[in-house]
Amino acid sequence: MTATPSTSATAATGARRTNVRYWILALIFIVTTINYADRATLSITGPAMREEFGFSAVQMGYIFSAFSWAYVMAQIPGGWLLDRFGARRIYAVSIFAWSFFTLLQGWIGIFGTAGATLAALFGLRFAVGLAESPAFPANAKVVASWFPTDERGTASAIFNAAQYFAAVVFTPLMAWIVHSWGWHHVYLWMGIMGMLLALVWLKVMRSPATHPAVNPAELAHIEQGGGLIHMNEGEGKAKEASPTGWFYAKQLLSNRMLAGVYLGQYCVNVLTYFFLTWFPVYLVQARGMSILKAGFVASLPAICGFLGGVLGGVISDALLRRGHSLTLARKVPIVAGMALSMSMIACNYVDAEWLVVGIMALAFFGKGIGALGWAVVADTAPKEVIGMAGSIFNTFGNIAGIVTPIVIGYILSTTGSFNGALVFVGVNALVCVLSYLVIVKDIRRVELKHPQ
Repeated sequence: MTATPSTSATAATGARRTNVRYWILALIFIVTTINYADRATLSITGPAMREEFGFSAVQMGYIFSAFSWAYVMAQIPGGWLLDRFGARRIYAVSIFAWSFFTLLQGWIGIFGTAGATLAALFGLRFAVGLAESPAFPANAKVVASWFPTDERGTASAIFNAAQYFAAVVFTPLMAWIVHSWGWHHVYLWMGIMGMLLALVWLKVMRSPATHPAVNPAELAHIEQGGGLIHMNEGEGKAKEASPTGWFYAKQLLSNRMLAGVYLGQYCVNVLTYFFLTWFPVYLVQARGMSILKAGFVASLPAICGFLGGVLGGVISDALLRRGHSLTLARKVPIVAGMALSMSMIACNYVDAEWLVVGIMALAFFGKGIGALGWAVVADTAPKEVIGMAGSIFNTFGNIAGIVTPIVIGYILSTTGSFNGALVFVGVNALVCVLSYLVIVKDIRRVELKHPQ
């Protein structure tokens, strides 16, 4: 639908369309990669820290969950800040802050006692969660501004697939750092890298309407394709107050379609947080691998998750361009991918390491294909409150980050086995499938009622 307007826009300007939006997507991808690498630091350093400080499985479960307690609590305030002050400034502060708190985790040993160390680590992980809370709503806001509808699925899938790319690159790297230099250095280098990246974001990011490198042809392509080109940056006309507040939040929370999307995202994130928290521990404790080997082995399912993540977006947008409805184009990859991810349970019935890794790779390939929730947010969020809509979505999704590590910790403490944990994760994949098939009907942009 956008081909004709784009072509005429190009002819009118006498210039070939620029592709600045792809550079913006690359920046979002890099930031999200660092975001997930910082979340995953504890899963790699955890075995060494547990040995040094004597943390129990249940204590580790609570430490793993600390990030998500704060992340969930701060989602709606973070969305309000995005709608009020814009993604450019709020995201820059967010990146710098979470990187600083990551750096500080390398020095928790100075507290001496195990109790004080445990409290310090929980507090710093909590602070990282607070600081990261605007990240994914900001990603969705930027993608909704920079990409037309029929490119949005791929763009959203690419930034969401950064979680797997982070595991591919940083899991073995962090494992090598722990093996060679000690766990403290992981936090030092990740913290410094993130703080520098915050400065890059602040310098590069602009809305399509104000970015100096965007020509009229690209701007027309984005706007006529459904892109919301005036990304609220807290500058000029964009500084007008956004109509946020509980009046609008209640409408989002009472929408049946969105309720199904929220439940689906919760279930998707059960798999995400298993991978970010307990998966390397599973490889070490249940499969007898060294920390170094587990770090490299964990990257293999992550590669498959990354490939699946990109493929899911490409399939969805291809279906859309071929004339299929938005509902079908988004649901087919989500349902098929999450059904495939249930294969994880089969790991309970095999002993060979290569089979375990192969099954996990298949499961995370499926999870990657099905992880299109952020594309659905960009498709359905009311244009007035994209930040808040993304934050509510992310709030429900990341409750899984609280529940998953704690439940698995108790399963391990009670049974001494990961078998029940894998069943727990697989059942959540099934619930996601049912949510999109039964609760979510037509996928469409929500129209808000405004106060009289």
